[in-house]
Amino acid sequence: MSATEHAARQGFFGHPKGLSTLFFTEMWERFGYYGMRGLLILFMTAPAAAGGLGFSVAKAGAIYGIYTSMVYLASLPGGWIADRILGQQRAVLVGGLIMSVGYLTLSAPGLAPFYTGLVLVVLGTGLLKPNISTIVGQLYSPEDRRRDAGFSIFYMGINLGAFLAPLVCGFVGETYNYRWGLALAGVGMVIGVLTFVRGRPRLGEAGLHPAAPEEEAERAAVRRKLYQSGMGLALVVVAAVAGEAAGMYELTAEVVVNLVGLFLFAVVIALFGWMFFAGDWTPVERKRLIAILVLFLVSCFFWSVFEQAGSTLNLFAKQDTERLLFGFEFPASWLQSLNSFFIWTLAPVFAWLWMRLGPREPSSPAKFAWGMVLVGAGFLVLVPPAMGVQGGEKAAFHWLLLTYLLHTMGELCLSPVGLSAVTKLAPARVAGMMMGVWFVSISMGNYLGGRIASVYEAFPLPLLFGVVGGFAVAVGLVLALFVKPIVRLMGGVK
Repeated sequence: MSATEHAARQGFFGHPKGLSTLFFTEMWERFGYYGMRGLLILFMTAPAAAGGLGFSVAKAGAIYGIYTSMVYLASLPGGWIADRILGQQRAVLVGGLIMSVGYLTLSAPGLAPFYTGLVLVVLGTGLLKPNISTIVGQLYSPEDRRRDAGFSIFYMGINLGAFLAPLVCGFVGETYNYRWGLALAGVGMVIGVLTFVRGRPRLGEAGLHPAAPEEEAERAAVRRKLYQSGMGLALVVVAAVAGEAAGMYELTAEVVVNLVGLFLFAVVIALFGWMFFAGDWTPVERKRLIAILVLFLVSCFFWSVFEQAGSTLNLFAKQDTERLLFGFEFPASWLQSLNSFFIWTLAPVFAWLWMRLGPREPSSPAKFAWGMVLVGAGFLVLVPPAMGVQGGEKAAFHWLLLTYLLHTMGELCLSPVGLSAVTKLAPARVAGMMMGVWFVSISMGNYLGGRIASVYEAFPLPLLFGVVGGFAVAVGLVLALFVKPIVRLMGGVK
């Protein structure tokens, strides 16, 4: 046996040993996130007598949308802090600790701990989520051909945690006590932190040091910017609370939702405004940026539909779906595990399909069109059972199973394809920032999805499902008509 083969066997499935640390850390991080996500809107809408917060669906949907959108938006400053100040390893550790405290705070009685916990989870996820993926890439040298396979293994860890979380946290939360289920999410994150600490030596130099400026003056400037940004944010929050206390306005959930929406739109306009007008781009790069903008908008629409799994579809599962299986009524949150299960089973099939098609493989915009049509179809198939619900019946759970199958197929047509397209289309000198911009599309989609979920009780279910599904299908069909012009804008990138 050669030395290389021996090292491979001593590693993690033939990969660097550090990959096992990151695999299990991310598995437990996703366990915490999806365990809490599967219970969040059910916990908020459940009456106080049943252990919930007693929020209206409109208020709960709005809060859910804000929370999930901020989780992704926080990856922008989280990546910057790691790059310039902490380094990825310390960012992951600090983020995991903050998330652990956040989940446990969230499970405590009272509204103040609830909102505080949400904020802490957002801040911690912003530090951990983008940077743990960065460390995975740094485990491999640029010429190491195992890199893509390593990311595939890492992605399976994500989906393993996402699959197990609703089954465990959901069962405890819905069967016994919602707060216990949320606390279990916190326990999972604590295990993730301990896993990272114990396995951290295996990471070596990967993500250990920040890419900080060499000059002390520049490092001081970076720290000063971070301090000023933190103080500015704190002043805004204090001013908002003080204004409400003085009777200048009422800081309702609706007002906060609208302000967050304006902030997100401002971020998007600022990012793309900078890209188109402040950058010194070649004609080819400028056309590719237009293509990225088109894919960005489609991504926003896709995630606004797809991410209703934890809100609209979760409420439908809880209130209007017959969940009997061999005489056992399983928790509504268990259905949240279907997406991860289908990812495990279908991802290899899609990877094989794209390879099998060879030169006939659809372009990225064409795959996006298919993704939109499939995610829309997932809602359209719910229209018939929703009509039955209006007549006093319960919908069979296999309808939601079909919905999640179609949604997962749509995700596999769009999500990994979008990540790959951005890395190929983005100018090399702003590739990292463009990946952050791509996460903003998911943030915007989550926000819009929360707004849709907030009107769950305001419209008849067949109309709500039909409009959402019909809109997504229409976007997909319109995109299909413009595939060739978009491909031309991509300048040779397929």
